[in-house]
Amino acid sequence: MSGHSHAKTVMATKMANAAKKGKIYSKFGRLITIAAKEGGGDPAKNAKLKAVIDQAKNFNMPKENIERAIKKGTGELAGENLEEISVEGFGPGGIALIIEGITDNTNRTLTEIKVTLNQNNGKMAGEGAVRWNFDRKGIIIVLPEGKPQDELEMIAIEAGADDVKFYGETVEIHTKPEDLEQVRKILEEKGLKIDSFSLGWAAKEEVAIGEREKEQAEKLFEALDDNDAVNNVYSNLKE
Repeated sequence: MSGHSHAKTVMATKMANAAKKGKIYSKFGRLITIAAKEGGGDPAKNAKLKAVIDQAKNFNMPKENIERAIKKGTGELAGENLEEISVEGFGPGGIALIIEGITDNTNRTLTEIKVTLNQNNGKMAGEGAVRWNFDRKGIIIVLPEGKPQDELEMIAIEAGADDVKFYGETVEIHTKPEDLEQVRKILEEKGLKIDSFSLGWAAKEEVAIGEREKEQAEKLFEALDDNDAVNNVYSNLKE
């Protein structure tokens, strides 16, 4: 989870039961297929693909599932006609939302997202309505593994990071989009454990809402996460 921007991703929590694992594998399968389609099926030459595969392995996604998703992306196997979508909206307390996903049926998925928002004190917004609240950033999630915050912050800044945020057991490092891969490599060379990395959205300013509205927001995030087509939800909710 990327706390400050409230990025809820498929990597957010370890899901134990079979039904939830099935959803996770489905989401990762689509991410792998899209990454392979964009940059080729060799993880050694496709950093985005390698990142998604590494994250999928953290959830024990079977090797054959990964290989099948790659082949769908490269065209070796027939697959769905997948499209990436990005939806803007508002949540409880007026928080701004950017919802990203991959779907084989755009109209159906947009309708599902709209219904989920409406049922959880939110609403869909037009293109550009909330995106101005966010900056495009490289987002690297690091596991501290006992390292003190000041040491982690110093390593990140020396590696070229723009910002460092601390949320419980995770550290979120921001970079300029074009610096993501370089900073990631330096952090790994410095011995830091990378949990995930991707291009994402970071709120320019966070907003505080009441406890009741925050609970409603959590329910909304969970409901969106339950949608097979939704991969990331970003907000400007202040933790």
